[in-house]
Amino acid sequence: MGEIAESAGTADEDWTVEHRFRAVVEVLDGAPVAEVARRYGTSRQSLHTWLRRFREHGRDGLKDRSRRPHTSPSRVPTEVELAVCQLRQSYPKWGARRIAHELAVRGVANAPGRSTVHRILVRNGLVNHQVQVHRRVYKRWQRDAPMQLWQMDLMGGVFLADGRECKLVTGIDDCSRFIVIATVLVQPTGRAVCQAFIEAMRRYGVPSEMLTDNGKQFTGRYSKPLPTEVMFERVCRENGINQRLTKPRSPTTTGKIERFHKTLRREMLDHSGPFADPVAAQSAIDTWVHSYNHTRPHQSLEMATPAQVFRPHVLPVGTPETAEAVAAETMVGPTEPMRLPVLPPPSSSEENLPLQAVEFEAVVSPGRHVMLPQARSLKFSPTLVGRTVTVWVSHRTVHVVLDGQLVRTRSMSFTDADLQGLVMRGGRIGGPEPLGGVSADKPLAPAAVVEVDRKATKDGVVSLGQTPVALGTELIGKHVTLRFDGSLMYVIHAGLLVKTLTAPIPHQRRAKLTGARTATTPLPPPPSQPRRAVRRVGADGTFVVARHKLRPGVAHAGKTVTVVIEETCFRVLDGEVEISTHPLKGGPVTRYIADPR
Repeated sequence: MGEIAESAGTADEDWTVEHRFRAVVEVLDGAPVAEVARRYGTSRQSLHTWLRRFREHGRDGLKDRSRRPHTSPSRVPTEVELAVCQLRQSYPKWGARRIAHELAVRGVANAPGRSTVHRILVRNGLVNHQVQVHRRVYKRWQRDAPMQLWQMDLMGGVFLADGRECKLVTGIDDCSRFIVIATVLVQPTGRAVCQAFIEAMRRYGVPSEMLTDNGKQFTGRYSKPLPTEVMFERVCRENGINQRLTKPRSPTTTGKIERFHKTLRREMLDHSGPFADPVAAQSAIDTWVHSYNHTRPHQSLEMATPAQVFRPHVLPVGTPETAEAVAAETMVGPTEPMRLPVLPPPSSSEENLPLQAVEFEAVVSPGRHVMLPQARSLKFSPTLVGRTVTVWVSHRTVHVVLDGQLVRTRSMSFTDADLQGLVMRGGRIGGPEPLGGVSADKPLAPAAVVEVDRKATKDGVVSLGQTPVALGTELIGKHVTLRFDGSLMYVIHAGLLVKTLTAPIPHQRRAKLTGARTATTPLPPPPSQPRRAVRRVGADGTFVVARHKLRPGVAHAGKTVTVVIEETCFRVLDGEVEISTHPLKGGPVTRYIADPR
């Protein structure tokens, strides 16, 4: 087959030379160049080139020549290409991005990029091409800051020389990918898993949330005959940790810890023989995990190491039972329940103080969130990213203070355990409610002006205690401020007074409303006159006002009309004659161009 292909290539080359030679001969015999070029399917410039090369080199000058440039200034230097190949051969699991990063870190001059490294690997036969598999598209997520969520799981594959297989309990910080737990367990009991978890909290601090699968070490939800609380759930409850469980048969929910298991098997366990004993296995895994945390760049972190992103919250902890005592208890049999003190017990003075509110400082994350208990969060504007705010949390209200000014108030319900969990994570007992919040324990004067924040439902209704109040369809899904002043209730949205209604509840009940506070700002004035805009009707009978496309009709094309903007509709006037009315969709109009001319 190779000889046939070679002979076919030679025949094609001979025919090309003969074709060009015939064209040159006709021109030398006196035929016009343009006519010969047209009959031979080429250009006059190419035919002149064939003539010149025939005069200089004869018939051999009509052969195809290499188009390769004489110099390649942008070609990768030989020593760099050699370094790429050596790294690939030394570390077969490294991809193009990792190799490019390593070359840049090692100070290689003019280090190539990822695509260049990939071409070098392909050119040197160091890439095994695989059939493209179109995987399912998963919704990716991660927390905005370290210590907000840990993922925890168990894995096997740690073999000993005597034939036994040990388990490995692992934990990873969701944001930084920092490995917080990697403990070898001879017997993966719930007690041993809790001991490893407690040791990690003693070293790095208490996370806000914990995500695990539905294993019997982590939850008693599926215990028979009745659900029960296992030791791991008790540890989370007593330390104010919000425990989250995956759906059954959904390992992708804990994808980060599962991906770590794959890396650990591929880069360490698959290349190490059986360990002499559990101590030797633990020592080898600790060494590899330390390298993973502190020296191994992570592609999801823009090639930073997990240790560069991780920020532990170390708190004083109690002294739990040692691992040896736990192992002894596990082998002997059930004994007294293990003591699980992680945080020091409160002093007698603190026990006597009722925990009504908690304050703590938080930094607005790049995702514009501040996390709260029960996996809740507050979202802020992009201008506040990176700013430090003070969050005041009670059983029913959350206030956010920035630079001494109250910038956010939300109605949220929290339990005593939620507030205690905030204290465990560094919060302090809260002072008075910001800006003189209304106390439900004190009588409210009839002349007091009270405000509450609410969000209208899909029916345009808000709840004031047990009293539903209809605000109208134009406020569906909107955040509004309700101000009670005497017998009136003012509805404020986006800094504008949009409605005035009769107060649906007496002043004695207003102090007990969730999120009630004393009004500190003046009431926005109502519009003194209807807002108007001037527009010219287009050829298709339409024009745009405040992102609303209005269509008075083709009969009015070319006319200059006046648009009256009201609370619920637009009225289009031709002079003083109303020619059409159009509903206002969405919230009230706050900004518009009066006259675009």
